[in-house]
Amino acid sequence: MGIATVARGKRVRAGYTSGPMETKSLNLPENSDSTQQQEILDALPVLVFLERAGNIVFANVEARAMLGLEEGEWVTRPVEDVLWGLFPGTAEPQTSLKGTMLGSPFHATIPAQNGRLLPVEGTYCLLSAERREAVIVAHPGGREVAPKSRLMEDVLSSLPEAIAIVHDDHLLYTNPVFTRMFGYTAEEASGGNLRELIVPETRQNEYALLEKTVDLHGRAALETVRMNKDGELVDVALLAGPLLVDGAKVGYVFTYRDIGDRKETEAKLQHDAMHDVLTELPNRALFLDRLTLALSRRLRRKDQTCGVLFLDLDRFKEINDTMGHAAGDIVLKAVSERLRAALRPQDSAARLGGDEFGVLVESIPSISDLDIVATRVLTEMQRPFDVFGNLIQVGASIGVAMAGPDHTAPELLIRDADFAMYSAKQAGGGRYQIFDVHMEGHVSNQQERERELRSVVENRQLEVWFQPIYRLQTGKLDAFEALLRWRRSDGSIDSFRDLLPVAEDTGLSISLGVDTVETVCRQLRKWSVELPQSDLTLTVNLSHRQFYHPDMVAQVKMALAATGVDPTRLLFEIPESSLNENPDAAVAILQRMVDCNVRIAVDNFGSNLAPLNLLARLPIDVVKLDPRLTVAATSTGRQLAVLRSVIHLGHTLGMQVIAQGIETVAQLDAMCRLGCELGQGHYLSQAVDPARALHLAGAGYWVKAPTGSSV
Repeated sequence: MGIATVARGKRVRAGYTSGPMETKSLNLPENSDSTQQQEILDALPVLVFLERAGNIVFANVEARAMLGLEEGEWVTRPVEDVLWGLFPGTAEPQTSLKGTMLGSPFHATIPAQNGRLLPVEGTYCLLSAERREAVIVAHPGGREVAPKSRLMEDVLSSLPEAIAIVHDDHLLYTNPVFTRMFGYTAEEASGGNLRELIVPETRQNEYALLEKTVDLHGRAALETVRMNKDGELVDVALLAGPLLVDGAKVGYVFTYRDIGDRKETEAKLQHDAMHDVLTELPNRALFLDRLTLALSRRLRRKDQTCGVLFLDLDRFKEINDTMGHAAGDIVLKAVSERLRAALRPQDSAARLGGDEFGVLVESIPSISDLDIVATRVLTEMQRPFDVFGNLIQVGASIGVAMAGPDHTAPELLIRDADFAMYSAKQAGGGRYQIFDVHMEGHVSNQQERERELRSVVENRQLEVWFQPIYRLQTGKLDAFEALLRWRRSDGSIDSFRDLLPVAEDTGLSISLGVDTVETVCRQLRKWSVELPQSDLTLTVNLSHRQFYHPDMVAQVKMALAATGVDPTRLLFEIPESSLNENPDAAVAILQRMVDCNVRIAVDNFGSNLAPLNLLARLPIDVVKLDPRLTVAATSTGRQLAVLRSVIHLGHTLGMQVIAQGIETVAQLDAMCRLGCELGQGHYLSQAVDPARALHLAGAGYWVKAPTGSSV
């Protein structure tokens, strides 16, 4: 169906208008025989209409049938309601054919029965200009389409957008894309009301505003939704403009482009921008938005407030370091699922970053409600996690803060919950703490220590010093233990022991450990050149996180290869607590280290009452006694019996035993009597710088001899 040329002038909505019934008398010109002419006109196989003063006062049988009227029924109707697109001047003829029976050809459209629009063509014959009477003769059928019109039809059918052309609230034309987009065929849509077909009820006002905008500004564009034949909403980009004929607006042209895919992409991007990709939980930005709204609602309801839980996993960094990031991702997903299960529908959880999570608890009257939620969340976190078939304990530290008058911004409430979480972690983890004003100072001090440590590392203020290890029976120098020392800006030297827990918490212990191993290997290489006859051993401490780091053994191999030192002169000390925590994993790591030909010592043995069979199970060369066992050497009773048993077991298994923390001559003599062959401590020597260590290595012996020794 092509685009019809529409008549100018005022448009009248289709429908009957009141007027005299003309079923008996045609009211033809006075000199005509009405009855005879009516019979003649009814017998014609064409459409015949009589027009008077702009109204159709008669239609023959063929015309009434096409219009869907009963036989003999007719009601006077405006020409424009019957013949759409008749040549201009029908109602008030402005033609040179006045007073003649000559006719003017025309093409038009008739709104036939069932709402269909049918094209017709025919002749308009002016009977009397004075009485404004004319006869209109037409017949159905397509007109000869000019090449230009056929081209426009092809163009409109080929467009990727849906096109709808509307005249007087009726659809004149829809292209094939309209059918594909909305489901209505051209026949179904023809003559229909666009608003009723595809505009949802919720958008009716929008449709009226759209037409008004076109009338005022000449065009309108917006992104909206329309409804297809099945009642489904379709996202569209809509462009509306006027339908112009000879410069006059006679309708509207609507263009629709399906933007459903783009909307889905935008929705996904928006979701991803406000959610954590791994866990699907809200991210920090969305959490802050929700917390802001909760704080504003609290101001309107004085009897209700909100609170925040700040959660940090206790052993997540260790899992990442020892089992890899894939294992860490499994834990994070599991944590998000447990949080969802533990919360009420009105509460929400978010991943704030890394292994930190936030929980917003809304509509609570008192802190006791936060207490209940924190207990429930903590219980969920204490259950083991299944990671690659292994049950892993992770645990969490939780800080709790309730919104008060001072919390005018969401960041302030999160800050206080963070303080409380830090306090819980400093207390050993696996618990929750409720914020109070005294925590801020403590946490600030701890955070200051973290900043201090980072500054120390960045400014290279750490040095490796060496504490001698002597054979107690002979006083011969056997080894040095490498220890980190902090040279302050004023030149004073401090132990690194107090900063070591901070280094473990922040992960800096791994990089520091790598640097220490490399420094020790270079120092051992240097001493091998300066003291070629010496067979001194250098011992290196591995922290818990460094020992379980997946790249640790590779880093040791690189240091050995770079310096070319004898690996048997390196002794790596691993804390007893690390070996006892996961013996199976420890065995695998230690075996890889033994394959590098380095030696292994268990450090601080006896500190956690580890089972003695641990010594038999692991590939250990040296046992370093916990300083508390050294103190027990001068006591009596069970502690002394335990110490004697440990030394005896070590010797039985072919291990050397080193007594740590020898502070007095009495402890030295007691260890000699118990058969402990090696020892270190402040009574023997404090840690010294590399130059002093070289001097001690050259001397070869301790300057004092223990009582009863052979030296």
